[in-house]
Amino acid sequence: MTTSILVLAALAAVVLAVVHVVTPSLRFLDGSPRSVWLSAAGGVAVAYVFVHFLPELASGEASVGRMAGGTLGGFSERHVYLIALGGLMAFYGLDRLAKVDRSRRAGIPVTDARGSAPTADVGTGAGVFWIHMGSFGLYNALVGYLLLHRETTGVGSLAFFTVAMSLHFVVTDYGLNDDHKAAYRRTGRWVLVAAVVAGFLVGAVTVVSDAAIAALTAFLGGGVILNVLKDEVPSERQSRFWAFALGAVGYAALLLTL
Repeated sequence: MTTSILVLAALAAVVLAVVHVVTPSLRFLDGSPRSVWLSAAGGVAVAYVFVHFLPELASGEASVGRMAGGTLGGFSERHVYLIALGGLMAFYGLDRLAKVDRSRRAGIPVTDARGSAPTADVGTGAGVFWIHMGSFGLYNALVGYLLLHRETTGVGSLAFFTVAMSLHFVVTDYGLNDDHKAAYRRTGRWVLVAAVVAGFLVGAVTVVSDAAIAALTAFLGGGVILNVLKDEVPSERQSRFWAFALGAVGYAALLLTL
């Protein structure tokens, strides 16, 4: 790891941390239909996963398989994809937990599986809030760690990763602010700031195996897909498909220049 990459990664960690600080104050993201900027940011993040993360998973599959030692039997050729599925399922569960808790606190029973929030002004309870902050704190620490330890290294790769994750953080911050209200603005965002910086610092002083990097990348990829699509797909969001598609196609085209 060169000094220049370390310095640039540190600057990237600062950028990611600043995103958490400022996003709850960006009032132009509010309203219905969904903000064009949120949809475009989601498209960029999803494009990064499908054009960059998934090919990296394919290249890292062999090392993960060796690490697992064939313990998954017939699934030995799909280890990283199972990990990505695990990331998607974990964050889907967290989202459902928040929606159900908001429904109960509003006094409205949850009678279907769509999980839409019953009111705009009811946040989650303290227990669910801290479960979310702990989980997303680990998620952010993983992003901070991967600033220095990705399958593909170099200044260009770091820049694309930072842009994609910064825009992804805008999307996730908006959703967390909607779920947790004042608690997120008062405490939650600072937890996530600390987490991404801590992840970077751990990455600066530790080195893990290629198999571990592939596994971490897979889990993050699954989480990114779920955290973007859970806000873009539901019909009540009135999402901007054209903005989402433009962000996805435009960033995919840029990634193909790597």
